Amino acid sequence: MSTSVALKVTQIGNSVGVILPKEVLARLKVQKGDSLYVTDLADGVALRAYDAEFAEAMGLAREIMRKRRNVLRELAK
Repeated sequence: MSTSVALKVTQIGNSVGVILPKEVLARLKVQKGDSLYVTDLADGVALRAYDAEFAEAMGLAREIMRKRRNVLRELAK
């Protein structure tokens, strides 16, 4: 089940950001001080709670993509 929540980009100090409602924090199972991942998708982005296993897998994937950039470029044709 997918639920949409509209968030407003607002000034936060010298930066801009969004305030996550407590319902969203509960769905993400995060609290103040936790880290989140923003992942690019074909149709937008996904926001996920930090997961050490996922972080390690993404690091390995980035390394492979960096080393095998030319092979991946040829496969994409």
